[in-house]
Amino acid sequence: MSDNVRKLIFVVNPLSGTRDKKEILELLDNKLDREKYSWTVTYTERAGHAVDIAARAVAEKYDAVVAVGGDGTINEIARSLVHTDTALGILPCGSGNGLARHLRIPMEPRKAIEALNMAGMDTIDYGRINGHDFFCTCGVGFDAFVAFKFAHAGKRGLLTYLETTLKEVLRYHPETYELDTESDSLRYKAFLIACGNASQYGNNAYIAPHATLTDGLLDVTILEPFGLLDVPSLSYKLFTKNLDQNSRIRSFRCKTLRIHRENPGVIHFDGDPMMTDADVRIELIERGLHVLIPPARQEPAANMLQKAQGYVNDGFRTIQEAIVDNITDTNRKIIRRFTKKS
Repeated sequence: MSDNVRKLIFVVNPLSGTRDKKEILELLDNKLDREKYSWTVTYTERAGHAVDIAARAVAEKYDAVVAVGGDGTINEIARSLVHTDTALGILPCGSGNGLARHLRIPMEPRKAIEALNMAGMDTIDYGRINGHDFFCTCGVGFDAFVAFKFAHAGKRGLLTYLETTLKEVLRYHPETYELDTESDSLRYKAFLIACGNASQYGNNAYIAPHATLTDGLLDVTILEPFGLLDVPSLSYKLFTKNLDQNSRIRSFRCKTLRIHRENPGVIHFDGDPMMTDADVRIELIERGLHVLIPPARQEPAANMLQKAQGYVNDGFRTIQEAIVDNITDTNRKIIRRFTKKS
């Protein structure tokens, strides 16, 4: 075997997401570059098992541990890889796949393996909330509450998550939070407070649309209390990377954040919920994790963009209005249905 061949271990979470992992393992045998990689495959057997597998891979000097799962599996693996020479790889198979989407790793297994064949390496930041590492997002408030409900829903997948969100949004009561950064003190009544190392929760829901993984800062998004009429605009902007343009949103960047609330409650880190006390401390650690990433996408030529710009400008307002009208109508129907059930 050539000394240039990288040694990988694929860690498969058989419970993550809704995709059949057998197809992915068959594709590995057929599509992964044997001149570049040698590999083994192992399965997780319990919550937290991926932490142990990744730690053993570091000790055995694997070049990379590849998560075949979602953000929870990635979190467990990456915890053991921070500040080591072993990199994180991702074949996304979760419900949201927030970190994989931010890194532009394809969602389709065949394309994800092709991207792995051509992967380079980068070193990214990560965060820590009350002593627990996160790599995508963390937070308090409604998103943490939904993560807690989702974890106990008994079913996985985007549909279950959306059903949980729509059901609970009508019942959730915002809290008042005191916030301290390295340079300021703030007080907000908020529906949620999200801290992004990466830009999105998953499923292209951009809670921190301008976050990057290498700037050494947390992107903090505060959603203030809102009414039902605000839901269509908030939903639209969340999925079009424009959430910060909504009047109910406050955002800033910092390196450390302390959150004080009146009572103990739930937090989440990379979608995993946990009960903690009233005080929450969040910090950003710079350049702590090596990751395998696809080659940069080639942008269209400038002249093509210029030709397209006129069409985009003329059509965008019409398209936006149509989408918002559709979201508004859909949300009204959903809200009426859940109000009758409540």
